[in-house]
Amino acid sequence: MNRAVHPGYSRPLDTGGVLRADVEQRRPVAYLDQALPIAFAHRGGAAHQPENSWPAFEHAVSLGYTHLETDCRATADGTLLAFHDRTLDRVTDRRGRIAHMTDKDVAQARIGGTEQIPLIEDLLMAWPDLRFNVDLKDVPAIRPMMDVLRRTGAWDRVCVTSFSARRLHAARALLDRPVCMALSPAGVAALRLTGGIPRFGDALAVKLARTGVACAQIPLQIATASFIRMAHEAGLQVHVWTLNKRQDMERALNLGADGIMTDEIVLLRELLTERGLWGS
Repeated sequence: MNRAVHPGYSRPLDTGGVLRADVEQRRPVAYLDQALPIAFAHRGGAAHQPENSWPAFEHAVSLGYTHLETDCRATADGTLLAFHDRTLDRVTDRRGRIAHMTDKDVAQARIGGTEQIPLIEDLLMAWPDLRFNVDLKDVPAIRPMMDVLRRTGAWDRVCVTSFSARRLHAARALLDRPVCMALSPAGVAALRLTGGIPRFGDALAVKLARTGVACAQIPLQIATASFIRMAHEAGLQVHVWTLNKRQDMERALNLGADGIMTDEIVLLRELLTERGLWGS
């Protein structure tokens, strides 16, 4: 579906030729240059296979998902894992804090007792045409993530996100070239408080363009019609997480959200297919 006619979408506010050129030249749009809405397989589609496991990602790919959401943490010796938790305890058959363990030690762990923990680099190389939404879960993961981007050349296929503005700032400082980034929670709060571009002025759009921020990824309670409008005026897509009920997915779509993250990847595909939006 063309972004120009996506429900609830309005084109970014035209704030003048200089600013517009700055936005268009600096924002890394390749990652988001897709028909809308974008369907994200959260942790690979955790409702169907063990989260962040090879079977989960493979299942999402088999369904036709083009955007895979995952998390990253680094071992003590700098190996970057697709893994959510600080420790192995909840989802694997081993225990221990990942940042204090070597790659050799962590490699013995099995998700759900059977599945090896994927490496971010291996995921990027396994599906060179797919795009990955990667959440930086802690500081030790920042430099290894930037190293992986350099080795794989996946600059246009990755969106870097984090619940920490400091981690995002640190990641930007290490980048060799622009990469798509999501607005930090502090940035989301600022956008809500200022009322968007018309009230706050051009400075917000300039700052977002220069830092590579191209989307806001938010929970459903924040995804109001007014917030989505303000984000669109600032040139940002809005992706809503993590929606696992049909009524919540429908609400987000009706409000004009540009993307949905879900564990229930079969359900989301069915809903988008019904609306003529799957693979459009």
